[in-house]
Amino acid sequence: MATSQGHFTRLAGTGLAIVLLVGLAACGGPPKWVQNGSGAFNEKDSKAFYGVGAVVGVRNEPLAWDTAENRARAEIAKTFETYTGYLMRDYAASTTAGDFTRNTEEQNVERAIKTVTTATLSGVRPIDRYKDDKTNTYYVLTKLNLEEMKNNLEQAKELNAQVRDFVRKNADKMFDRLEKEEDKRLAR
Repeated sequence: MATSQGHFTRLAGTGLAIVLLVGLAACGGPPKWVQNGSGAFNEKDSKAFYGVGAVVGVRNEPLAWDTAENRARAEIAKTFETYTGYLMRDYAASTTAGDFTRNTEEQNVERAIKTVTTATLSGVRPIDRYKDDKTNTYYVLTKLNLEEMKNNLEQAKELNAQVRDFVRKNADKMFDRLEKEEDKRLAR
């Protein structure tokens, strides 16, 4: 009798543990920082920049975590400096030939956009991570303390002119390439 009562107690304990786990999973869901996203927040007298990075559909788990972390770091970097180059070219022609009853029209609209974020940020570190098993999405939260950021900005001022020149040179190359592709297409 003691054996079957011990077995019953063990089963009841296991059942209770399963119910608790299911209940916790149902109440779960993503942490609040996943929903809040990236930005500057003041928590517990500590001002900081937070970046949330995510990746979905990557089966290699270490690669997924690294990708989400890198994306979270990029979110913080985008807060400081983002250069966007934009070019739109619009061409339209209407040609009438012969007896003016035949009209040929031609249009071509092209758009090229390149966004570059370049920043050297020391002190950005991952502080939390979460995996949504339902969607196979990996999330990483990174943080850069405001005081550390101030120190980094002093160092970054020296790099800004170099970054702008690099982006401008490469943007010109991209548009030259676009023009060559356009010429090839028109020659067909």
